Amino acid sequence: MYIYLYLDLFTAFFPLVLSFDKRVQFRRKWKFFFPAMGIVALFFLVWDALFTRWGIWSFNYDHLVGFSIAGLPIEEILFFVVVPFACVFLYEVFRYYLPKDYLKPFAPALSLILGVGLPIVSVLNLDHYYTSFTFMLTGLLLLYMQFVRKLEHMGWFYLAYIISLAPFLFVNGVLTMLPIVEYNDQFNLGIRIFTIPIEDTVYSMLLLLMIVGLYEYFQEFSSNRTQSGVLSNSYK
Repeated sequence: MYIYLYLDLFTAFFPLVLSFDKRVQFRRKWKFFFPAMGIVALFFLVWDALFTRWGIWSFNYDHLVGFSIAGLPIEEILFFVVVPFACVFLYEVFRYYLPKDYLKPFAPALSLILGVGLPIVSVLNLDHYYTSFTFMLTGLLLLYMQFVRKLEHMGWFYLAYIISLAPFLFVNGVLTMLPIVEYNDQFNLGIRIFTIPIEDTVYSMLLLLMIVGLYEYFQEFSSNRTQSGVLSNSYK
């Protein structure tokens, strides 16, 4: 039963098909998404491989194809392609259908609370490596994106994250209930949403924030280069 593989394919199917929708037209932005996805996937795969080697989590091969690279099942590697793809697609859908960023006024306060609160929890739980590492990185990145990078669309990011929790809980629920992915509670807080460690919700936020941040950066970089080229040609 290749359940993890089926979950990966299910996660990718609808965003892939709807990427060709004439309204959202996400396919036209793939050139910005895939470089961002590559960087984020590399970061998380290194993290994943190390945590697997250290016994912080493990995989039950009874529900897997059985092929692995660097100790990671092929389904886990595919996860870091399809999940960012689905999340950024969802982010673009909200930007199209909700042109007003309704959460924008609340984004600085949310980022400040989480950006300070998560590192505090991290410092208080340094022996719980999954907790401390995930919470610290997420908190610091939120502060950077909101107050240093000043990412314009933090409100849309939070909305996409909140909505993405529904499919996230379904997919992770299946993975942890069977279980396909097994967590060593010695390295986390031991608090679970059904069978899902609470840390996974923060991990999901970090993944989405990194991919959205880089995705927006590549779009801005391309736009700035185009404008510079136009200005340069105007002086010739």
